[in-house]
Amino acid sequence: MNHRHRPPTMADIAKITGVSPMTVSRAFKGGSLVSKETRDAILQAAEDLGYVFDSTASNLRSQKSDFVAVTIPSINNANFADTVGGLSEVLASRNMQTLLGYTNYDMQEEERLIEQLLRRKPQAIVLTGGKHTARGRKMLSQARIPVIETWDIPADPIGHYVGFSNAGAVRDMVSHFVAVGYSRIAFIGGDVGRDTRGSDRRVGFVEAMKAHGLDATRLIAAGQPPISMREGADAMARLLEQFPDTQAVICVSDLSAFGALTECQRRGVCVPDQIAIAGFGDYEIGGISVPTLTTIDARARDIGLETGRLILDILDNAPDIGDVTIKPQLILRQSSR
Repeated sequence: MNHRHRPPTMADIAKITGVSPMTVSRAFKGGSLVSKETRDAILQAAEDLGYVFDSTASNLRSQKSDFVAVTIPSINNANFADTVGGLSEVLASRNMQTLLGYTNYDMQEEERLIEQLLRRKPQAIVLTGGKHTARGRKMLSQARIPVIETWDIPADPIGHYVGFSNAGAVRDMVSHFVAVGYSRIAFIGGDVGRDTRGSDRRVGFVEAMKAHGLDATRLIAAGQPPISMREGADAMARLLEQFPDTQAVICVSDLSAFGALTECQRRGVCVPDQIAIAGFGDYEIGGISVPTLTTIDARARDIGLETGRLILDILDNAPDIGDVTIKPQLILRQSSR
């Protein structure tokens, strides 16, 4: 064998630093039995050699991994990216990583991912949403690891949740709109069951309108999730044609709301003087559009931070572990009163 092309090993590091391979292994795992001086020498030798610690064999022996599995419905959604970012920041304090699975708003795909992810023995699993297939729920219930459902308040939590009521958030927005004088209000999106959170927002709209004694039938479909700006614009065009006297519209997301806004601009419809527009998610685009968009801040990063803290508390067997309810914030901007 040509040793010049052999990858460096723990034995090589042990030889350079004058310690045993076991001490090298403990140093990489952050064991308290290794002094700071020895650990620093080991890590420096590893860097000089270009050595990368292989945790796979160690995980197989201990039956523990160093990652948390996460399922998200969209990989290009800034909200979910912020949630994963907050979660990753907390887990990094324990040298733990996230392993992402992309569901594309499909519960059958989520079920497949749950099975694949659980095979890798994660320390915990984080799910977006509180609705899953029966088989998915069964696998999660039997996994014997922390299960955290996010972005929702499940009717029957599998383990714990960190989330909020999507329906409740939109109910609050409707109530504000009614309070400032809007009565002919429409809703764009949330028409496809695959996006359960979007569907809940639509339900919240209908419930609130009925509670105020108002017409709740101004519902405009926008297509398969995630709803794009183009689809938001198309939906707004249909709304203006079907219900030209609409005073305000609530969109399922900021992206669809931005599309609706641009459609109004193309048609010469003044926002908010002729029609008010609101979105959901507090995306960056809503804060720089002209006019800026009224929206709901779901506090996506906070969801990730709280999820990470909850996971660490569970792994540490901390007392009084409970679910976390996030309070969304209504952000009033130039696109409405």
